[in-house]
Amino acid sequence: MDLTVVAYVVYLLVSVALTVWVARTLSHHGRVFLADVLRGNEKLAEAVNHLLVVGFYLVNLGFVALYLKNADGVATARELFEALSVKVGVVLLVLGVMHLGNVWVLSRIRRRSAVEREQTPPVAPQGWTPPAPQGPWAAPAAGR
Repeated sequence: MDLTVVAYVVYLLVSVALTVWVARTLSHHGRVFLADVLRGNEKLAEAVNHLLVVGFYLVNLGFVALYLKNADGVATARELFEALSVKVGVVLLVLGVMHLGNVWVLSRIRRRSAVEREQTPPVAPQGWTPPAPQGPWAAPAAGR
């Protein structure tokens, strides 16, 4: 068998296995984080978690497929390992960047949600006061 084909097979097996493992790990451990970000709405957290996993699979497996082709043929075992290390390394970097991007966005949402919780008044408003008229057409204040 041609070593280039061996490189393709090993690259696909390792990359797909890593993608599945990372997606499952992030999905499993991200549920609690998402529930906190979404203020305890477990049903919404589960739906968002599932959508994130699907998007993660689509982007990463698409990248793995597009990055499959090796411009230079693989003729020796050394070239096989070098090609695999570069390809798997790039896939790992893409997985890491995707994960950090997701965590960054969710952290921003969580921070914004925490600020909104802090800004709610401790007591409900008791009434409404209309603004005082201003400008040259306003009536003079009483007592002046």
